[in-house]
Amino acid sequence: MSGFLASLHRRAAARCPRIVFAEGSDARTLEAVGQIVAAGIATPLVIVPDVTFVAAVRAHGGVPIVPHESPRLADVESCLVTWARLRNRNETEARLNASNPLAFANALVAMNDADACVAGAVHTTADVLRWALRLIGAEGSSRSVSGAFYMVAPPTGPAWPHEVLTFSDCGVIPEPTVEQLSDIALAAATDRVRIVGDEPAIAFLSFSTRGSAEAATVLRVRQAVALTRARRPDLRVDGELQADAALDAIVGTRKAPGSDVAGRANILIFPSLDAGNIAYKLVQYLSGATAIGPIVQGLRKPSLDLSRGASSSEIVHAAAIAALQCAP
Repeated sequence: MSGFLASLHRRAAARCPRIVFAEGSDARTLEAVGQIVAAGIATPLVIVPDVTFVAAVRAHGGVPIVPHESPRLADVESCLVTWARLRNRNETEARLNASNPLAFANALVAMNDADACVAGAVHTTADVLRWALRLIGAEGSSRSVSGAFYMVAPPTGPAWPHEVLTFSDCGVIPEPTVEQLSDIALAAATDRVRIVGDEPAIAFLSFSTRGSAEAATVLRVRQAVALTRARRPDLRVDGELQADAALDAIVGTRKAPGSDVAGRANILIFPSLDAGNIAYKLVQYLSGATAIGPIVQGLRKPSLDLSRGASSSEIVHAAAIAALQCAP
């Protein structure tokens, strides 16, 4: 295990929050729960569809919860009815979703019965985010919810400028606006401090560096940089930068002289979901890097979305990140 991952698990164990896992019938999730308990990362609350799964959850050290038998079912129904009233939706239909594992799990977080939710090994990103937004909601200072991957350098091969890089947005907003790009960057910076613990250095990426090309997409990135600097003048932010200028000190000095981010970036903000998603998968599969995520950013409380291809170890890493996202 890399130094970053070992540190991640150790710092999460120091907090040991209550994390609810919405997919307790999934074998990978149960295996991860056993590893999480063994490492002391969290107290796992595990949603299961019926009592036939209770013994397996307990055998792995988790606390099983069957929604339709839970004493909190009526309170979850109340959460759903409140959501329906606020949005002029059918209250009866909303109440019927109380036993939905994603709804129940996110409601537990909203009601402070759990500190974070982890799901997505079985359910789609759309389903995971839908219930997180309905019941937990976006953080007050953020108007956008986005997704990040924490890319951990492989143990062999050329050295990276940092052991871990933040890639965002890689999972939620297809064509972010200027405001959304800024929201993505600020959320990534907040989580970077919590999860990695270093100072954010944010590079807004493009096919252009400092005016080397002109296009509507380049202008959007420049405007997002200006907005982010205005909103958080304390942060190190630069763009537009090409990826090599962002990550290579020599290239950064040549292409963006005087920049305090070029060649030093640890957060890469992509101009579109296409770019971000393609980039993280290429880096993961061609270099052997560990990709942790997608980590949902911008929610009032943590609710993480896993890849449906996630391994049990990736679920453990995601739970550790959720533990650190619980920090104030």
